[in-house]
Amino acid sequence: MNPDINTREASASPCHALKPFDLHGLATYELQSRPSKVFVEDLGKPLDAGAGFADWLDSLPHQLAGKEIRAACEAICTAHRHGRAVGIGLGGHVIKTGCGPYLIDWIRRGIVTSVSMNGSAAIHDFELALVGKTSEDVAAQLPTGKFGMARETADAFAVAARIGADEGCGLGHALGRHLAQSACRYPEASVVLAAYEAGIPCTIHVALGTDIVHMHPHVSGAALGEASLTDFRWLCTVVSRLKDGVWMNLGSAVIMPEVFVKAVSVVRNFGHDLDGLTAINLDKSSQYRSRVNVMERPTSSAHGTGIELIGHHEILLPMLHLAVVSRLAAVRGTTLRQAA
Repeated sequence: MNPDINTREASASPCHALKPFDLHGLATYELQSRPSKVFVEDLGKPLDAGAGFADWLDSLPHQLAGKEIRAACEAICTAHRHGRAVGIGLGGHVIKTGCGPYLIDWIRRGIVTSVSMNGSAAIHDFELALVGKTSEDVAAQLPTGKFGMARETADAFAVAARIGADEGCGLGHALGRHLAQSACRYPEASVVLAAYEAGIPCTIHVALGTDIVHMHPHVSGAALGEASLTDFRWLCTVVSRLKDGVWMNLGSAVIMPEVFVKAVSVVRNFGHDLDGLTAINLDKSSQYRSRVNVMERPTSSAHGTGIELIGHHEILLPMLHLAVVSRLAAVRGTTLRQAA
């Protein structure tokens, strides 16, 4: 007898007394009666060539991100139509990926009512406006000690920090004024300048030691800190007006979510109502602080809504921008037809 066959037969017959579970008698129900999460009317609808953007947006599946981008669009449009605040907080990657013009257009249309950003976003914004380029090659510059040594960038932040601290206007307003008075080659590229010209709050929130301008001796840490702290207090005023409004965190994983949640605590300490707040987080990946400190904690006790859109900034932001603009135009056209 082959010993290998005996071994295989022994392994196929368990030595214990248990038997396979008998499935006869399993209770079932009709499929139609079962609660379900996906319905045929939720499916996407392919469109023919030449379809408009509004048609494309309506054709998206009513699932996951398809529902979220519609909800984000509706929240922004509703807040704008009712005269509520729509604030944005952004990180540097949003500017670097070319999304500034979409924010600038929202500002000029009166949709965005305040702008807040971290130090890197302000630096990239300034450099694009002044000379039309930003984001140096760190790997190439670092070995020679040239990384972060651009003269004009440091000079601008030294001046803006001093003015923002001395005059009490804050870093964002002072940098906007500096840009307005400078010979910028591409002023139309600056979110900071657009906010300054529109007369809406622009706040810059720095973490000392994290930005290239902090390496320069004439950039005062005391002035930067005072000017940025003033901007935090301006942000508290912005947040105090977010009842039934919208806050969008765009591409900031740490600084802006942390700043925002502190401002929320301040305004609630003073008794301000944030009911109806819609908090939108848009980033290339889901992060703990932006999810918890923006979407969840500020809205959980305010009868608010948290929305998260995950994907490339350079794709999602143009889509959301056009969705909002198209929706507002459609509503405006309907209102005019009804009035006529």
